[in-house]
Amino acid sequence: MIRVLLADDQPLIRAGFKALLELTDDITVVGEAGDGAQAVELARRLLPDVALLDVRMPLMDGIQATRRIGASRDLDAVRVVILTNYALDEYVFAALRAGASGFLLKDIEPGDLLQSVRVAARGDALLSPLVTRRLIEEYVSTPPRPVASPGLDLLTAREQEIVTLVAKGMSNDEIAAHLVISGATAKTHVSRSMIKLGARDRAQLVVFAYESGLVVPGTSA
Repeated sequence: MIRVLLADDQPLIRAGFKALLELTDDITVVGEAGDGAQAVELARRLLPDVALLDVRMPLMDGIQATRRIGASRDLDAVRVVILTNYALDEYVFAALRAGASGFLLKDIEPGDLLQSVRVAARGDALLSPLVTRRLIEEYVSTPPRPVASPGLDLLTAREQEIVTLVAKGMSNDEIAAHLVISGATAKTHVSRSMIKLGARDRAQLVVFAYESGLVVPGTSA
């Protein structure tokens, strides 16, 4: 059973999401919060598998709540997914920096919502190649000035290449085809890179690649 924490300051939206999430036998909503501070408190008490957080909430917004959850070792297993009204919300990249595994639009189709929760619960990032490319185009085109990162020294040349391709929006299968390697090998390289960099998921690999200067906005795969 996938345990979900739902946080949104609008009761009707929470009720709608809860109704959809509990249509299946493998997902249950274990807690609801109306603000970010309450969401963090409930995350610590309930230890959900997935926390769906609205990006804009009173007292503490979704990004601050994500940062608090990500900073707690006791909550390492909690995957945060940001809910937003806009596909290119100005807070999306900040949420990824804070440790979110991805984001969902509030007008998402019911079936896609359920599948997305399952994906997040598995520990995978909710960033499809298309979404990754759009994020790169809209937000990472004007990133902070790259700073030297000791993490780069931990990666082999092939792993740096793999991280670069992840940051350009490629799936494991696309990476495998691009480098003429097996899908299993591509997945292994991605996993090892995440471990070395302390990244929770692919979303954080994207952030690392751009903030370290490994990938320069505007370059092509």
